Amino acid sequence: MIKITMTQRILFLAALTIGLLASQDVFLGVKRIVAVGDVHGGYSEFVILLRQAGIIDASNKWIGGATHLVQLGDVLDRGADSRKALDLLASLEGPARKAKGRVHSLIGNHEAMNMYGDLRYVSSGEYAAFQTKESAELRERAYEALADPARKDDAAYRKEWDREHPLGWVEHRQSFAPDGVYGKTFLQHKIAIKINDTLFLHGGIGPKFASMPLEEINSKARNELKGSSPLEIVSDDEGPLWYRGLASSPEDTLSAHVDEVLKNFGILRIVLGHTPTQGTVMPRFNGRVLLADVGLSKFYNSSPSSLLIEDGKAFALHRGTRLEIPAKAEALSAYLKAAAALDPPGTNLRKYVETLGLR
Repeated sequence: MIKITMTQRILFLAALTIGLLASQDVFLGVKRIVAVGDVHGGYSEFVILLRQAGIIDASNKWIGGATHLVQLGDVLDRGADSRKALDLLASLEGPARKAKGRVHSLIGNHEAMNMYGDLRYVSSGEYAAFQTKESAELRERAYEALADPARKDDAAYRKEWDREHPLGWVEHRQSFAPDGVYGKTFLQHKIAIKINDTLFLHGGIGPKFASMPLEEINSKARNELKGSSPLEIVSDDEGPLWYRGLASSPEDTLSAHVDEVLKNFGILRIVLGHTPTQGTVMPRFNGRVLLADVGLSKFYNSSPSSLLIEDGKAFALHRGTRLEIPAKAEALSAYLKAAAALDPPGTNLRKYVETLGLR
């Protein structure tokens, strides 16, 4: 008989617990949820938002207690400091669990793109964040392995190749591979989660995926990002990473679809990122859909607003001020005016409110 020591037993139970937590798609009995939309490299803006929401202190340490923080994906691309934002989120996971809270870093289309090699939106600053003293040598090796053999001695070709593969590119690609430091982390993250009566995901649920169970969505996406199955759900226009219908299509054309999604997933509302709003959390379909990509990074004019759900009620934390999000269309004007009044002149939200004649 094999004897198991107490230390081995504890380590086994700890590993089992971590595995069970990593596989969890549904969380119930959560009293406070903070959801943050697309970061896109805006680390400093992200930090401000988390402090305003009582998630971190001045030293960026977790003070959120039992709060569940949901980051809706697209930490990456467009801004220079996405790596710092990823590392901050990772640093909060352990302390949040110890405090009976959670950090849910969801996969967005830009996380998926970085994993499967679509680098159209990677900024120069993001590559630079991966640069080391070995970068020049690594790039030289990559050139020898990947460049067109017939053009390797062409100076103009080499100059263009170096422009497309800046220093840090090799380390960046290694880090986002399925076995890389960030790729492995992403494979532990979810495409979508359900907390209480709310579904959180990046893009939306199109008609093609309205009846697919939550666990199947997450497992299929994980297999695709690992490279063990063809890209389908993570690249489909109606899939959870890309679909914009719930954010931008006329509400009367999709109201029945929204009802179907709510029924199929057993929820009362859907919270999305992906499609930037006019500068604050925006309700659609009488509050059944909430859009939380407020344009946080400098690329979108830096609007600091997050979603707060407490005891089932939804609020915007707009520049640190709590505003109840209206469920009825007739109350939207007052909500937008209140949020815009907190902004300095010239913001996207101020301009939008002015175009509506709501000054």
